[in-house]
Amino acid sequence: MEVQAILKNFRMSPQKVREVVRQVQGMNAVQALAVLQVVPRKSARAVAKTLQSAIANAENNHGLKRERLRVSGAFAQTAGSLKRFQPKARGSAGPIIKRSSHIKIVLTDN
Repeated sequence: MEVQAILKNFRMSPQKVREVVRQVQGMNAVQALAVLQVVPRKSARAVAKTLQSAIANAENNHGLKRERLRVSGAFAQTAGSLKRFQPKARGSAGPIIKRSSHIKIVLTDN
């Protein structure tokens, strides 16, 4: 059975989040949480929070055991971007794009 959790509009670029998400794909869910606790990145905390939510969904909604869960898919997809402008030389302006991402964790039982 597949169980998922989604964190929407996380204010970090998907490229930075994907570096952390790739580390936990295919791992046991409990082991993946332990790995995320020691990764020194802001995105690791958000991925860990989403993973804990997916584990809670599996336990409470479907009655699955925590030890039998495996991360079958972990995705960081592009969300909306905030567009800002920075003053530049000779009265012009340069664009600044503040990117956001959606984090999706999919768990399966073995």
